[in-house]
Amino acid sequence: MIKKIGPTEIKPKHKASCHCGAVELELTLPDGVVDPRRCDCSICRRKGAIAASVPLSGIQIIKGADVLKLYQFNTNTAKHYFCSVCGIYTHHQRRSNPEQYGYNVGCLEGVNPFDLGEIGTHDGVNHPSDRR
Repeated sequence: MIKKIGPTEIKPKHKASCHCGAVELELTLPDGVVDPRRCDCSICRRKGAIAASVPLSGIQIIKGADVLKLYQFNTNTAKHYFCSVCGIYTHHQRRSNPEQYGYNVGCLEGVNPFDLGEIGTHDGVNHPSDRR
């Protein structure tokens, strides 16, 4: 099921930031937050964030590119970014679709992820890229 917060609640251009404000992103969300989800892979279950996706062109780093740190593991395909000051995960280039970024819904200004209701969980333990 695709859960969507419509464009009336989320402007097409939306600001996201880490906790300390050192990193600011501008996201292009013409359809709002589409298909928010959790993942149960080893990194996602530890960070506990709700993620949604945008095309690579849908995220612009407005501030703090110099404090973003990259973490990769396993196949080194996915690129996980977090603020080196406060540690908050902001976004990642997806392993299952490297043409998209997943972003931390909790970083969106004016959006409380606890207001989204029930969030589905994707099976990241049995990742589709591992079935080759």
